[in-house]
Amino acid sequence: MFVRHMPEHVQTDELADRVIRVIAHTQRIPPESISLDSTFEELNIDSLDGINIVFEIEKEFDIEIPDEGVQNLRSVRQTVEGVRKLVEEKSQAVPPGAA
Repeated sequence: MFVRHMPEHVQTDELADRVIRVIAHTQRIPPESISLDSTFEELNIDSLDGINIVFEIEKEFDIEIPDEGVQNLRSVRQTVEGVRKLVEEKSQAVPPGAA
């Protein structure tokens, strides 16, 4: 089977791995027990756990997750996609004084 790896897939995999590591660390569960298809319900992540995960993700990626974004997070995949979007937006932002 021929699999073609594109640079953005490598980035996506690295980003997903980092998000999974944060979730595993905050929940004290093995990272290999978490997949992109895992839901927070399956992982026994309640709203307080979710807040702790958000804080850790914000620190890990140096981003701010808006409150409305937090309320919609129900799965690892949604979390990874949301983080990816915020990281991309941050990388495209013009630094203060550069304009």
